[in-house]
Amino acid sequence: MANPEHLALLKMGAVRWLEWRTHNGAVEPDLSEADLSGINLRGADLQGVNLKRVDLSHTKLIAANLSNAILNNANLQAADLVEVYLCNAELVDASLMQADLRDANLSGANLIGTDLRGTNFKRADLSGANLIGTDLREANLRGADLSEARLSRANLSEANLMAVNLSQADLSNATLYNAELLTAHLYQANLTKANLIQAHLGRAYASRANLSEADLSKADCSWANLSKANLQGANLSYAYLRGVNLSGANLQGANLQGAELGWANLHKANLQGATLPDGSIHR
Repeated sequence: MANPEHLALLKMGAVRWLEWRTHNGAVEPDLSEADLSGINLRGADLQGVNLKRVDLSHTKLIAANLSNAILNNANLQAADLVEVYLCNAELVDASLMQADLRDANLSGANLIGTDLRGTNFKRADLSGANLIGTDLREANLRGADLSEARLSRANLSEANLMAVNLSQADLSNATLYNAELLTAHLYQANLTKANLIQAHLGRAYASRANLSEADLSKADCSWANLSKANLQGANLSYAYLRGVNLSGANLQGANLQGAELGWANLHKANLQGATLPDGSIHR
């Protein structure tokens, strides 16, 4: 439960709260389970604060500092978190559905199991964040930095991932059905067994990415760079691969039946045992 004194001080406003924290640096504030919904905490210093199970729905936290804060099971639905600092924060099983996190810094944050449906992460820094099993359906991640983020089993169906940085991210077993990945950066990303059915990967850079056993059926990969990518056993049936760079790629046992490969670069690609667009098996 929240410390009544700490809660009263916070509700006096960000300036009074900052003054108190400055003179009481050794005190660890406890605001757990508090109802802070709808109030204005713009610029508040909440770094390292215990905010477990707190209600921050519809709260204004613009440019607030929540680095290292504990927000497990917190309710941040529709909260205004533009330019907020959540570096290394704990957000396990929290709800940020429809929250606005444009230009926010969540590097190293733990968001495992968090509900992020429809959340706006445009240009946010999520590098190295733990997003295992998160629900990111229809989220806006355009221009966000997700390099080295852990996204295995995450649901990114119909999410906006245009121009996103997913280099060296772990997306194994993730669902990216009908996701927008135009011009996305996927260098050395792990997409093993990922669901990319009908995903839009036009002009994406996925050199050396691991797409083994991934499902890219009916995906649009036109003019994407998949050079030296691992597509062993991948399903590319009826995919649009016009102009795609597959030079040096491993397509062993891949299914390319019905795929459009006009202007594709297959120089030194390994097609052993692959099903070709006409249904024949490459020997």
